[in-house]
Parts: sequence; C-alpha cells; structure tokens
Amino acid sequence: MRLRARVTIALLPALLLSSCGHDAQPSRATTAHSSSPSTPTATEGPLVVFLGDSLAAGLHLDASDAFPAVLQRTLTEQGVPFRLINAGVSGDTTAGGLRRVDWLLKQQPDWVVLELGANDGLRGVQLTAIEANLRAIIAKVQAAGAGVLLLGLCLPPNYGGDYTSGFLALYERIADDLALPFVPCFIEGVGGVAELNLSDGIHPTAEGQRKLAEKLAPVLARVLSESG
Repeated sequence: MRLRARVTIALLPALLLSSCGHDAQPSRATTAHSSSPSTPTATEGPLVVFLGDSLAAGLHLDASDAFPAVLQRTLTEQGVPFRLINAGVSGDTTAGGLRRVDWLLKQQPDWVVLELGANDGLRGVQLTAIEANLRAIIAKVQAAGAGVLLLGLCLPPNYGGDYTSGFLALYERIADDLALPFVPCFIEGVGGVAELNLSDGIHPTAEGQRKLAEKLAPVLARVLSESG
C-alpha cells in the first residue's frame, strides 16, 4: 500500500537549489553508522536508501552531518528506527540515478527516498527527460517491492519562468499520478539562506542539514510507521 503524505510549503521566489553540486564524485553509498557518542544509530528496522546528489551526500561535511544520518538519529530517538544507506553522490543527475538504482536495489531496501533533479535543472536538461528518468527510477524501485518517498526540488527564478514552473510542476505531477508520499520544494528554507550554507554559498552547513532533516522527519516517520 502506498501512503500519501504531503507537506505543503510555499515557494520562496529567491530560493536557490544549487546546493546539489556540479561535479560528480565517486559514489559514497554506504551504510551509515556515524553518530554522536550519546545517540547510537539504528541497526534494526526497515532499510531506507537515500538516492540523491550532494545534498544527501553532505558535501564538504562529515557523513554524520548529512541530513540522512541526522534523520536516522532523530527518528531512532523517537522510536522509529531505520537502517540507512546514504547513496548521495555529488553532482549526480536523474540519468546517473537511473544507472545506479539497479545496484542499490540489490540491497533490498524497504524504502527509497528520491532526491534528484536539481543538477539536471541547473544544466537546463529538457523537462521531459528529467521526468522520464524519475519515473523510470520509481518504476524500478516499485517493481522491486520497495516504496518511494519523493522529495520535490525547485530552481531559482533566473532560469526562466516557463522552465522554473515546469520543473516545479513535474514533481507534483509524478507524485499525483503515482500517489507517492511527497515533500514539495524540499530545500526551501535552507537554499539561499546565507547563514545555513557554507562559504561557497550553495552547500548547506551542518545546521542547514539539520533543518532539512527536521523538515523531513515527520513525513518519513509517518511513512515508516504506517507501512510497517
């Protein structure tokens, strides 16, 4: 059964989504065990793969500060533990995610949190290609018996009104068509906020990553609790 979980968030006009990197780096798809000494990560519960780019990878930060690891610690404290594979790769695109997903599915995840597309948008990839790749990833995940939690992304307005609005809408359309749990414009509130990004102005600080985890926590907790 696919759970419909929706977080409604207003789009900020000045929002920047370039926190997802530009140059692909070697895969860091690893099972996360890093944590603060007083908060052990979960070694039980459903297996959740985060398929994403440098946002999920926590580029320039320790792996334990990336939002998937923060989220794991948070939900473990709340009594909703899950095992984590962080498959965030800096600079990755929807095409790259599609190439990687078969290997990740060999790990037999229960859920895949899909956070891809910003790098496509920043490079001006055709919207139809972005949507086709995302739908192909989702189809593979669902065929393997896993659920998908879709994280919507959005672009700065300087990419053109039609492209920016079309980019935003494709995530909503996919979520509606496939009845997916969905968080629209996931980076809102962190992207473009100077104090929540590193000196490059585009990659979240540890505090920015914590805020992303805080935003996602109630949605993922609901998904895991109601599908368990």
